[in-house]
Amino acid sequence: PMSRLVMAPFAAAGLALEALGVAALVGWQIVALATGDTASTVSAVALAVLTAIGAVGLGAFAVAVHRGSSMARSGGIVAQVLILAVALGAATGEYAHPLTAAAIAVPAVVQLVLLIVTAGQAARLAAADDDAAADDSA
Repeated sequence: PMSRLVMAPFAAAGLALEALGVAALVGWQIVALATGDTASTVSAVALAVLTAIGAVGLGAFAVAVHRGSSMARSGGIVAQVLILAVALGAATGEYAHPLTAAAIAVPAVVQLVLLIVTAGQAARLAAADDDAAADDSA
């Protein structure tokens, strides 16, 4: 049961904070669109829509991780890898910003660790439940 996944509430809270951060980014993109601070309106709208989808996805993962869903932990882990790819992009290239990259990467690494620890707890609990069920049937 979820109540025995000690780290799951922390993992869920981290995903929820990321969802709020990405939602704030959508707000910033909308302001940029409204003020004409974009090179291409079509590209800016597409980026805002994709960013909003990401925010909704992270929020859904947060709720599902809180409920103990294995699939949500997997989705959260994939999201952290994608966030780390963005951080790598921010750290390299002609317009590199190492501090921005660190600000993106550090929370993603912490969240990745939380999700992996939660997945490990779930696996150990499932194995213990299986062992208990086998003992009961014997």
